Amino acid sequence: MKSIKPGRGPSMMGGFGAVFGIVFGIFWTVLAASMTQGFGLVGIIFPLFGVLFIIIGVVNAVYNFKNATSENRYSEFDITDDTEEPDPLNQHFGGKPKHTSNVPPTSNFCPYCGAPVQHDFAFCRKCGKQLPKE
Repeated sequence: MKSIKPGRGPSMMGGFGAVFGIVFGIFWTVLAASMTQGFGLVGIIFPLFGVLFIIIGVVNAVYNFKNATSENRYSEFDITDDTEEPDPLNQHFGGKPKHTSNVPPTSNFCPYCGAPVQHDFAFCRKCGKQLPKE
């Protein structure tokens, strides 16, 4: 069965965005610590926001880069087959949806979602599933 999974591109861009967040957090921490030195409690709390940016950035970077480079990733845009890689959402939430259809393969409608299709289409434009061959 085909499944639609997110592409590697959005995850890679999210990883680079996380690296930008880490760099921003480092600058924030250094500048806030130097500007608020001698202000007591404010001099301690204000730089901690930069540390928070760094922690969130590291977590996001690890997740996004792992998602972009691993075989079994969470996705929503790639169409993959069961023989290529399993859909992690089906593994976590159990079972694979079964699609049955009473529509003959020569119909002008998708047997899975009922959307109109042309006879030369290989995949449905609405649900993304592979159409049966005539």
